Amino acid sequence: MVRKLKFHEKKLLKKVDFINWEVDNNLEEVRILKKYCVLKRGDYRVYNILSRDIRTLARKIKELDSSDPFRSEQSAELLQNLYLIGIIDNKWDLSVCNRVSPESFCKRRLPVIMVKNKMVNSVKLATQFIEQGQVRVGPELIKDPAFLVPRNMEDFITWVDFSKIRKHILTYNDMVR
Repeated sequence: MVRKLKFHEKKLLKKVDFINWEVDNNLEEVRILKKYCVLKRGDYRVYNILSRDIRTLARKIKELDSSDPFRSEQSAELLQNLYLIGIIDNKWDLSVCNRVSPESFCKRRLPVIMVKNKMVNSVKLATQFIEQGQVRVGPELIKDPAFLVPRNMEDFITWVDFSKIRKHILTYNDMVR
């Protein structure tokens, strides 16, 4: 037998429903957050929404008449934009848009590209360097690890001029003047 709840206990439990408990199946989300060192869950949610929008847009373009010139223009434009951002690998088939996921966006984050370019060994360390203000993309100093790097900017990721890491690399390579 359960005792009767007191007033403050009832008030606390007013918003909790123990019968219809919502279960979060977010194991995939947690795996991606850890793997790519995504610090803000809101970033992952934005990537999820964007990937869903891309898939629905591709599906709507596919539903158009295949002889319609509007369909070919829009599919080419969508594929071109996604390819330039780096979300998809080729720009020839609209079916690649169905495989766009939040992980596709996470792969284009600045820390992941730094690891891919062998500037650092881990995504976590790259995230720390970015937050400290050690990295620039082109002329811009980047302090947000959620910065998405397009394909044409991958080659312009460098250390800032006053960075101790840059000085250490230059002395190691005997390039100090």
